[in-house]
Amino acid sequence: MSDPETPKEENTKKEAPKEETPEDKTGPVEGEKTDVPETAAGDKGEAPAEMKDAAPDNGAGQKRKNLLISIGLVIVIIAAAICAFAFFSGPVATNGDTVSVFYVEAFENGTVYQSNMNTTIPLVFTLGNSSTISGVQEAVTGMSVNQIKTVTLPYTEAYGAYDPGLIQTLNRTGPIANTTFVAGESYMVHYRATNSYSTVKVLNVTPKTITWDANNPLAGENLTFTIKLAGITRP
Repeated sequence: MSDPETPKEENTKKEAPKEETPEDKTGPVEGEKTDVPETAAGDKGEAPAEMKDAAPDNGAGQKRKNLLISIGLVIVIIAAAICAFAFFSGPVATNGDTVSVFYVEAFENGTVYQSNMNTTIPLVFTLGNSSTISGVQEAVTGMSVNQIKTVTLPYTEAYGAYDPGLIQTLNRTGPIANTTFVAGESYMVHYRATNSYSTVKVLNVTPKTITWDANNPLAGENLTFTIKLAGITRP
């Protein structure tokens, strides 16, 4: 008998499990190239700078837009109001205009000195070029037609301070020699030297002299004027 053959060792051994390398566990080793998708900006794995730095708007832009719209509306409303006022109020009196006014002139206690308010004949004068008292001219400046204004003027803006030097005693010779004067009455006199006229109030009369007061009757008086502008004529 032949010796039994030892059976050939078969490749029945199982392969030992393959030991994992660090690369298998942790991924690519540093320094090796990996396929990473590039962004449109060309940076690998990073967002564009504009996107990184952008902060949420939170409606700030809309707020600014609304603010600008509101400011624009306010400007338009103000401009419309000014135009409407100018349209409805009409022109106003300015320096150089010839104006027609009705007025009431009164003392501080309310006693009326003179008035043309209930007449059809206005006082006509040119602003800035008239013998009309300065306070009245200033009051009329800026008024519109049919506007009524009441102003109280100190004597410095009316007929000035009372001047005792304007009380004069004259000999009754020349033009006044044969004129009849009555004490307490006012008269219009003509001064040839200056070719001017003045109203005087006679204080005393004798056969040889006459004493009069050349102060304006309203000198030294604070006055109240109620003025109605009736018309404006441009030069």
